[in-house]
Amino acid sequence: MTRLPKLAVFDLDYTLWPFWVDTHVDPPFHKSSDGAVRDRWGQTVRLYPEVRDVLERLQGLEVPVAAASRTGEIEGANQLLELFDLDRYFVHREIYPGSKVTHFERLQQKTGVVFSQMIFFDDEKRNILDVSKLGVTCIHVQNGMNLQTLSQGLETFAKAQAGP
Repeated sequence: MTRLPKLAVFDLDYTLWPFWVDTHVDPPFHKSSDGAVRDRWGQTVRLYPEVRDVLERLQGLEVPVAAASRTGEIEGANQLLELFDLDRYFVHREIYPGSKVTHFERLQQKTGVVFSQMIFFDDEKRNILDVSKLGVTCIHVQNGMNLQTLSQGLETFAKAQAGP
């Protein structure tokens, strides 16, 4: 049987959606009558196409999911998770400026999951480098989160668990 992580953690900006919530869009956000999520000026805001599928897959595998974002636009990021109806997937959210290491230390305290049993998906190399030093399996996301990246990440995690 494949070994699965006890917690999957996702960055938000350029990992789940193709923008920085604190600079590229203007909160507050709302859902328009056509169901689209829009910013203050009516600009449509979207997720990467396979994000829901990724979160559904993890839910099906019974892997809890958390968010770790360094954005300064805390309210806007949380609002988007709710408007996109993604908040139901996330058991914990660490969304505030600062080091991703702090995010992970708090996630470990809240969940009791040790770093070696976590997997982390992020588009920024510096975050990958910082968090990997904790012993978390880190996956660099390029061009947004998708099912292929998830599968490769879970495979990488399983191999790390198996050891040399």
